[in-house]
Amino acid sequence: MISYKDLGLVNTKEMFAKAVKGGYAIPAYNFNNMEQLQAIIQACVATKSPVILQVSKGARDYANINLLRNMAKGASEYAKELGYEIPIVLHLDHGDSFETCKECIDNGFSSVMIDGSHFSYDENVALTKKVVEYAHQFDVTVEGELGVLAGIEDDVVAEHSTYTQPSEVIDFVSKTGVDSLAISIGTSHGANKFKPEQCTRNEEGILIPPPLRFDILKEIEDKLPGFPIVLHGSSSVPQEYVKTINEMGGNLKDSVGIPEEQLRTAAKSAVCKINIDSDGRLAMTAAVRKILHDKPGEFDPRKYLGPARDELKKMYMHKNENVLGSAQQA
Repeated sequence: MISYKDLGLVNTKEMFAKAVKGGYAIPAYNFNNMEQLQAIIQACVATKSPVILQVSKGARDYANINLLRNMAKGASEYAKELGYEIPIVLHLDHGDSFETCKECIDNGFSSVMIDGSHFSYDENVALTKKVVEYAHQFDVTVEGELGVLAGIEDDVVAEHSTYTQPSEVIDFVSKTGVDSLAISIGTSHGANKFKPEQCTRNEEGILIPPPLRFDILKEIEDKLPGFPIVLHGSSSVPQEYVKTINEMGGNLKDSVGIPEEQLRTAAKSAVCKINIDSDGRLAMTAAVRKILHDKPGEFDPRKYLGPARDELKKMYMHKNENVLGSAQQA
């Protein structure tokens, strides 16, 4: 058993309480490799923002749980070296079973998500409660989910979304004891969040997705005042990255994300954790493609991954300062 406290990490309890009270959201950025992690820590130290380092099943398969744990420990020490000790959480994203959550808790994760949203309501309650009872023994916080997000991201696949039912939230939270709740109000996973026919076009011809269901969010807030709410699938899919990727030989079609102004509105409410993964992938891929296109003879990974890391840092700083409102909150 490895405690996250020995790795220099924290759980989400205190940072969520501050975020709800302060009207901002904690960035939850997914990482799979060193350059992504460097960019996240550099950006969050530079903006003095707390951060949640998210690890998906795909990341665990790709990078190995022991390496990821020690990378998170290194991230904590790296932040101090950069000159500011920010609160850092190591979080399991979309845990699909009790065993997966237990493995992560036993290996130094300070927070886990158990996603039972694809089960029946009663099965979701039972599974989530089981994870909570184990996690709370070690002061690890747990995120549950009600409602289903459409889209594809790693092993999380759903063709249709199902909005969270506000009538269920009090019962779910009280029966499971979860510390935070992921809800479905119109966000979705991946870079292709909406089909063109679901969107309208502005004067510049840019696809505009349907607005988030803030009415559902308000109803949930009224039923669970002050309770931490989480939004998954909240990448904005910056069109400049999509354009660069496509101009440099890529083929991203109809990639539409969540408008940043809607995320800023959500962050001022009880939404205190916003998950962003696809935007990081897009920023990195755009930078790598441009370098290799402009310098086809380049073969040193540092020469294209370094600029990709710099672009990621710039994007994460923008998110913290202008979208989530987490800058200066560490």
